[in-house]
Amino acid sequence: MSCCSSKPTTTVSSDSDLVKAVNDAYSARALKSGEDKDRSKTIAEAFGYTADELKSLPEEANLGLSCGNPTAIAKLKEGERVLDLGSGGGIDIFLAASKVGSKGQAIGVDASAEMVALARKNAANKGLKPPQVAFVQASLEKELPIESSSIDVIISNCVINLLPLAGKASIFKEAFRVLKPGGRIALSDIVAKIPLPEDVRGNLAAYVSCIGGAASEAEWRSFLGDAGFQDVLLVDRKSDLSVYWESDGAAPSSCCCATTPDVVLKQGDLPADFDVNKWVGSFEIYAVKSPSDEPARTLETALLRWWDAYPTVKSGPPPLTAEEVAKLIRNPEKGGGKTAIIDVRRNDHDGGHVKGSEQWAAQTFYDDLPGFFEKHKNTEKVIFYCQSSNGRGPRSAGWYQDYLDSQSPESHSSKAYVLQGGIMRWKTKYTGEGDLVDYD
Repeated sequence: MSCCSSKPTTTVSSDSDLVKAVNDAYSARALKSGEDKDRSKTIAEAFGYTADELKSLPEEANLGLSCGNPTAIAKLKEGERVLDLGSGGGIDIFLAASKVGSKGQAIGVDASAEMVALARKNAANKGLKPPQVAFVQASLEKELPIESSSIDVIISNCVINLLPLAGKASIFKEAFRVLKPGGRIALSDIVAKIPLPEDVRGNLAAYVSCIGGAASEAEWRSFLGDAGFQDVLLVDRKSDLSVYWESDGAAPSSCCCATTPDVVLKQGDLPADFDVNKWVGSFEIYAVKSPSDEPARTLETALLRWWDAYPTVKSGPPPLTAEEVAKLIRNPEKGGGKTAIIDVRRNDHDGGHVKGSEQWAAQTFYDDLPGFFEKHKNTEKVIFYCQSSNGRGPRSAGWYQDYLDSQSPESHSSKAYVLQGGIMRWKTKYTGEGDLVDYD
């Protein structure tokens, strides 16, 4: 539980500084995934992960950041929707996905872009993809990008303690909102057993190391009760937290990645009477949202925006007007033979489409990019459209252009474009012209 920050700071000055320090520390840890594998395994086993569970995971999913095993206590059932708050490299999401199966959904939310990228890479290596398994970048101090009343179970592993006080209160209100009536939480986290002195709470390294921000049992009950939860239960696992500490008295690099000695939390930086197992403990936290007679919502996904499960587009493919695209179709000798037109709508293709266009649904397009690239890498103009080309069309075009930009220039001659105005403008202009508009 060491601290690493680009600007070594010893005291907590504001919530925003705290959030940034935590994000910087765990982003840096994500970039060093795969290091300290033996120590990460030791820590995971100390907090309840079995050898079989660890063997089932992608190699870089276990970062040694756990203080429990929430999937072992959540009593997950096939078909349930699970949300992991602070999903890291994906360790608990992958285990949850194996329990809820193909009819369930496992969603991980993490504030660190690097952690989300690592988890997505791990998911791809395991052959898992949205909507069954999704990783989303989002701040836990703000509104979650999750539909209301859509989640059966919320899990989290040693993350809530890292939130500032206001964030701790708000995350449980959001948890209550997104849980279905009758839904439950099963968390593993660090809880303060005795009041922590101010010099510990105010020590940034101690905070990033999951000690300084530990709330008391009374505070946990208050957060959960104020959010509306019932049947709150906290159970001390009585785990030996000294497993985190190195022989030289420093918290291990497996929990972060301090690059200089002056930003590593050491036992010598804490009060002389500090005893990690006396001051804080690894707890299991349970609570439920009361059932309701209201009919359950029928949702295809619990994500508020399906595209949050995929990387943000970096490029900005240029638009082509309807007139420009029509000329390409009608004059193949001037480029039409080296052009592909892509309809990324999922259910509207038969209601009218650009004649000759291929259908690749935006919701699965990102996962299909390698195959799409192989088919169109020598197609000079690949033109995307949706209903109005304000959302799915530009997003899919951007994903394709980003993919092209990641390949060597010698491997392709392709470029992405967007049909300006989408099919709406196209049909307004060309309905009745059989060489330009077709219906299935």
